[in-house]
Amino acid sequence: QVQLVESGGGLVQPGGSLRLSCAASGFTLNYYALGWFRQAPGKEREGISYINGDGSIFYAEPVKGRFAISRDIVKNTLYLQMNNLKPEDTAVYYCARGRSPYGTARSSDYNYWAQGSQVTVSS
Repeated sequence: QVQLVESGGGLVQPGGSLRLSCAASGFTLNYYALGWFRQAPGKEREGISYINGDGSIFYAEPVKGRFAISRDIVKNTLYLQMNNLKPEDTAVYYCARGRSPYGTARSSDYNYWAQGSQVTVSS
């Protein structure tokens, strides 16, 4: 049974950092693409980063240079390190498992989702 459980969201001041974790069970991380998405109020869900089964990584332009995706195969956990956070990063963040080892930024290419974590960037 596939399950994804997120942790690590919260309130942070602009310029601060947070790390999201996504504990996976029921599958092996490097057999599938894993992605991070976010959805701000009134906006569509957007893909911000993913890691393919072979370890190659993609970042969307709004987060490139500030966010870092990683995975720990032994702990079966996916991470998103978020640095230099901005108010426009405020959103609910979701990790998701892809349908194959090859990721995309499209939510339709992911079939298992975590519950979501609120990240609020505000002074």
